[in-house]
Amino acid sequence: MTVITESPEETLDWAAAFAARLQPGAVLALIGDLGAGKTCFVQGLAEGLQVTGPVNSPTYTLVNEYEGRLPLYHMDVYRLNDPEEALDFGLNEYLYGRGVTVIEWADRLGDLLPATAWQLYFENGDSEFQRRIRIQEAGE
Repeated sequence: MTVITESPEETLDWAAAFAARLQPGAVLALIGDLGAGKTCFVQGLAEGLQVTGPVNSPTYTLVNEYEGRLPLYHMDVYRLNDPEEALDFGLNEYLYGRGVTVIEWADRLGDLLPATAWQLYFENGDSEFQRRIRIQEAGE
């Protein structure tokens, strides 16, 4: 499935609606270039999960945790030199936890991603704010 949004607000709204589909233990692997809408998507997802407060990219902290309808674990693994470094900060606890785990730059984790992860590919569109989001459910 591919979704095309025309503005950051549309991306936020679509992600908030998408959150209704998620159950405890869901893992979302976000893949795409810098500025392609990954963090905007997570902010909308957080809204849909009833997270209060600001949601920012954890580029330097690696993981931000938020409470909502389901806990939201937001990771950014861009700065990892080796996928194994993710295990040092407890990746497996998040992947198999009771919340929703969202990983920006997830392609850097290689085989550490579970087969049950949804993969969301973000691309810049034809206009400044247009984004294409291709969703691949686990097992597709």
